[in-house]
Amino acid sequence: MIRIDLTAATPLAEQVRLALRRAIAEGEVAPGDELPSVRQLAGDLSINLNTVARAYRELEREGLVVSHRGRGTVVASLKSKSRVPRKELRGRMRDLCADALLSGYLRGDLEQWFHKEMKRGSW
Repeated sequence: MIRIDLTAATPLAEQVRLALRRAIAEGEVAPGDELPSVRQLAGDLSINLNTVARAYRELEREGLVVSHRGRGTVVASLKSKSRVPRKELRGRMRDLCADALLSGYLRGDLEQWFHKEMKRGSW
């Protein structure tokens, strides 16, 4: 479910958070599903458990998961989530496009990737 890149500039906790967000968005894990324990996931990924705990706390702050001390962490109901403002999403998309273009990718590459991801998700 989760892959991390130890050589990437993106902090490990952020990689874990983003991977879990994708898994939730794409339906790989559904509302009510229990996530691996912090200890288990840290061991599976060979990273510090504080790193995984930080990612879980951020996901809980976003309202995507609910943690129960001693009982684990489950994916929250997505119906109750507040929406990310359109302006913020557009800004993120603009930044992503700029990164891709500055890395030498073409507009057609971006369009192809976007359509591929839309087909892949549970939209």
